[in-house]
Amino acid sequence: MSKAPNSTAPQPVIDQLEYIGSPLAYARKTMKRIPELEKLPGAFDDLIHSLTFLTAYNGSGATFNSYRREIERLLQWCWLIQKVTLTDLGRQDIEAYIHFCQDPPKAWTGDRQAARFTGPEGERKASTIWRPFVSKADKIGRMSSTALSQKSLQSVFAVLSTYFNFLLQEDYLKVNPVALIRQKSKFLQRHAYQEPVRRLSNMQWDFILETTEQLAKEHPAEHERTLFVMNCLFGMYLRISELVADERSAPVMGDFQKDQDGNWWLRVVGKGNKARMVTVSDDMLKTLRRYRTHLGLPPLPYVGEQTPLVAKLRGRGPVTSTRQIRYMVQACFDRALDRMKSDGLEEEARELRVATVHWLRHTGISEDVKFRPKEHVREDAGHASMATTDRYIDTEMRERHASARHKKIKPEL
Repeated sequence: MSKAPNSTAPQPVIDQLEYIGSPLAYARKTMKRIPELEKLPGAFDDLIHSLTFLTAYNGSGATFNSYRREIERLLQWCWLIQKVTLTDLGRQDIEAYIHFCQDPPKAWTGDRQAARFTGPEGERKASTIWRPFVSKADKIGRMSSTALSQKSLQSVFAVLSTYFNFLLQEDYLKVNPVALIRQKSKFLQRHAYQEPVRRLSNMQWDFILETTEQLAKEHPAEHERTLFVMNCLFGMYLRISELVADERSAPVMGDFQKDQDGNWWLRVVGKGNKARMVTVSDDMLKTLRRYRTHLGLPPLPYVGEQTPLVAKLRGRGPVTSTRQIRYMVQACFDRALDRMKSDGLEEEARELRVATVHWLRHTGISEDVKFRPKEHVREDAGHASMATTDRYIDTEMRERHASARHKKIKPEL
């Protein structure tokens, strides 16, 4: 008796961009590797068109990865669960797919991020531990929910709509099934209020920074780099993608530049391949001096210096994986969490358990808008509009709550 399709873990389909090459040749190889796909007429054409769409994003590894994740999930669901191809999809299918993503089967869910394929070019092997969905375990082993957040749902709809529009232009589809969902409101909530920015408390950041400084003191060979990275993420609001080398840029020490007034700046290539100049504070300059001294370099960079901004600990060259930065930061979070619990700060520790790397950027911006002109913060953060920066200003919420704090349930006569 054959197993139900949702009780079997699917094999990864789409490799990293540099290993794909020709969509046609790659699709043929994949069909041979996964025989059950050959039994589904149309799966081959689905894969060729999907690969053609994805390879157009060869200028941004982050965009490619996020689009690949959503498209591969949809293809796996179509082929293995519904036994249909993209040309068969309608509005109800997309709604069913969204419900599937909200509660994927256990066989489709892993407990950690894993690479789809391993090995050198020509010898790539499919991972046996990769899963389309990931549910992270907390410190005591409980698995968190895989249900998509509102932000993730918005991303799913946006990616799939762009994807289906491409397939329309290629005359592969006749309709965009996402566009037929008139009432996305049953999936996407509309808020009459501004969502609060997810950030660390000042106490949590103090514990994290003290923990990282202690690690740097005890194991400088490894954690002087960690301390530098943590300060970059907080002190200059950098995204982790802005610290690693990819197709867009390879951050180097020479990106720190001094102007004619003696002020230091960091040139950063951010979202949309846009370059910006970020102010470097006196404290950040001290951090830079400390890190460079540890590396055996002159205290400050020179014009055109090509030393990687964040170098590998083993081997040569820059860090190229955001995952490595993410693990580095998460390890500091976990150690700080343990220290807080041992000091009896259970509630603060509980909140830190759900923190992500991006919270460092949020926290740095939230603190700075309290005393810096928001226009300056916006330029440093690389926000596309002032409305984004305004989200970090919580003065109105404080005043609103203060005015209501002493309301009486039973008004005095």
